[in-house]
Amino acid sequence: MTDANDPAPEGAPAGSSEAAGSPATPEPAKPEPAADAAPPRPAMSPPPEASAADVNRRDFLKTLGAGAAATGAVGFAAWRVIASRAKPPGDEGPVGLGSLDPDGAGGGEPTGPAPEATTRPPVVIAKADRYDLDLETTVRAGLIELGLTSEFAKGKTVMLKPNLVEPSAEAPHVNTNSALVAAVAGVFRGWGAKAVFVAEGPGHVRDAGFVLDSSGFAPMLREEKLPFVDLNHDDVFPIDNGAGLTKMARLALPASLRRADIFVNMPKLKTHHWAVATLSMKNLFGIMPGVVYGWPKNVLHWKGIIPSIVDINATVRPSLSIIDGIVGMEGDGPIMGKPRSSGVIVMGRNMPSVDATACRVMKIDPEKVPYLKLASDPRVGINLGPVRDDLIEQRGEKIADVAQAFELIESTEGARLGG
Repeated sequence: MTDANDPAPEGAPAGSSEAAGSPATPEPAKPEPAADAAPPRPAMSPPPEASAADVNRRDFLKTLGAGAAATGAVGFAAWRVIASRAKPPGDEGPVGLGSLDPDGAGGGEPTGPAPEATTRPPVVIAKADRYDLDLETTVRAGLIELGLTSEFAKGKTVMLKPNLVEPSAEAPHVNTNSALVAAVAGVFRGWGAKAVFVAEGPGHVRDAGFVLDSSGFAPMLREEKLPFVDLNHDDVFPIDNGAGLTKMARLALPASLRRADIFVNMPKLKTHHWAVATLSMKNLFGIMPGVVYGWPKNVLHWKGIIPSIVDINATVRPSLSIIDGIVGMEGDGPIMGKPRSSGVIVMGRNMPSVDATACRVMKIDPEKVPYLKLASDPRVGINLGPVRDDLIEQRGEKIADVAQAFELIESTEGARLGG
């Protein structure tokens, strides 16, 4: 098994280093099942109608530099688990994350300041020992402790972005657990959200339906009637790079971001053999469309994992992060590591602060995690949020009461807290 972050020959874009170029010939769309038919194995549906602000993938790739090799079929935009189109309901205007360029031509502003980036952002640690508990009540209580109420979600369209890095149901420490995703969806529906959908761009496998089946997500999506959008094959739009550390002037983002008023980032609590830890900020690799950046998002790896993480997070600011630490991963993460029962859910609105807290839960020093240090370093003009413990307001469980020393591999052992 290879790592989702290891560049692979398959789908590796050639030519332009900024993004992959002209796409391959799409496969024909599979026929639509009848509304009353038993749900088939997940399959891609035809692309939803794009808004005037969205850019056709072929046209957009030309704006990034024509002549590069194809990085995957582009004929499919989304997978659906119910008989209706996978396109999530919602307005076609700018996403609620902030001011995105309304004409989709680039030159827009980053998606607004990170929530509470200039104050002491609160981060909540909630205890949850198992996935068969009443996680909806736990999540709701945690969000209330963050200061959120039903007014936060009422009438809004909510996008939940889990970490589905590998098609595996036998390894519960690899992917965000579907039970937690269902619980979060339940909270927002109970708070009057207009619509809730799940979206992810798996890094390894082009067939998102296979990932959903193999990871055990498909039954939950059908039961909860949650639409799923494959962000790897979504329509795309360009936006100015919020930090520019990779020297890429613009980034390609999936059009579904424009359809969401609230973007909930749902990573897994895991170590990482290159980045030390993979949490909220690293999880945003999954929003970057594979039809532009390849599999497993090779362009971003070639540009540098650390600067790419910071560039994406400076451009896209999720509304909220909810980290699945009920069972995490230690050792050779993000795929080959071992399960570690942590019994926590970490929640907050500022990504660096949430990740810093999660690192301390794993007894990792966040100031020794390169992307966290860079993202909070005003000396290089980037301040996405604090990582120092005295600049974060810890709520819920005390870190000292839940912290466990996650196993690290030799190359990252130097990031051990207190080491």
